[in-house]
Amino acid sequence: MQIVINITAVFLRIMTNSLSNVFQKKLAFEGEKPVCINFINYLLLSIACLPILFFVPIGNLSREFWLYALLGGISGALCNYFMVVALKHGELSVLGPINSYKAVIGLIFGMILLHEIPNLYGILGVLLIIFGTYFIFDNFNSSVFLRKDIKYRFLALFFSAIEAVLIKKVIILSSVTVSVIISCILGAIFSYLIIKVNGVSKIELPNKKHSLMYIITALCFGLMTIMTAYVFKHINVGYALSLFQLSIIVNVILGYKLFKEKNLIKKLIGSLIILIGSATILIYGH
Repeated sequence: MQIVINITAVFLRIMTNSLSNVFQKKLAFEGEKPVCINFINYLLLSIACLPILFFVPIGNLSREFWLYALLGGISGALCNYFMVVALKHGELSVLGPINSYKAVIGLIFGMILLHEIPNLYGILGVLLIIFGTYFIFDNFNSSVFLRKDIKYRFLALFFSAIEAVLIKKVIILSSVTVSVIISCILGAIFSYLIIKVNGVSKIELPNKKHSLMYIITALCFGLMTIMTAYVFKHINVGYALSLFQLSIIVNVILGYKLFKEKNLIKKLIGSLIILIGSATILIYGH
């Protein structure tokens, strides 16, 4: 029974992640500012979490918990902000597969910080991801990594990788419920600070059409947050991140269907190669 629940949680996490990306891209494409999309998303989730907050024993949480929670809140807010900016400038069917480079970044940081030397599987995984990337771009060369959307996507996945480890630690020190509530509230606080850093003096209220879209986005993002915490609670982070990479296939299909992005078959082939490379690193590469 637990296996079925875990599979369902992974499936819901994959789908809600892709759907939240779709609605964030639509909001950015229709003129909403990425910093405001990021903040309003977290604000709506925080409002929904406030009633539950009264039933959470905050006073019993340790200093260690708050340290990891604060760092996780900063990482989460930055990750989502950079992701929205990337979606504004780039294609969903390209930015989705780029997420698999998270495994490569984890491998590099493991070498630098933990002195973990990758084995042959790790090297093979990196080569597969690079080879798969060739199919994602129309004209693949080193300059594609200098594009604005790709640079912001790499910043997003960098902070996403950090957030994943911090979320796991926060869950260990508390619970899934506490982790979700605190991450939403801290995400709202730090995303508001991002607005101020970007020099936006006034947050404009969205119109009726965009208000509905914001609510749907927050629902998808909130469910994704819950499912992420649940999966991290019950599955090793490396295996979980590997399973989450399946969302790249969904992003390619949604990009083709909703935003008329081209080269579906080519991008699906590239995504499958990248997916195999990412899974090879995350499961066998260390």
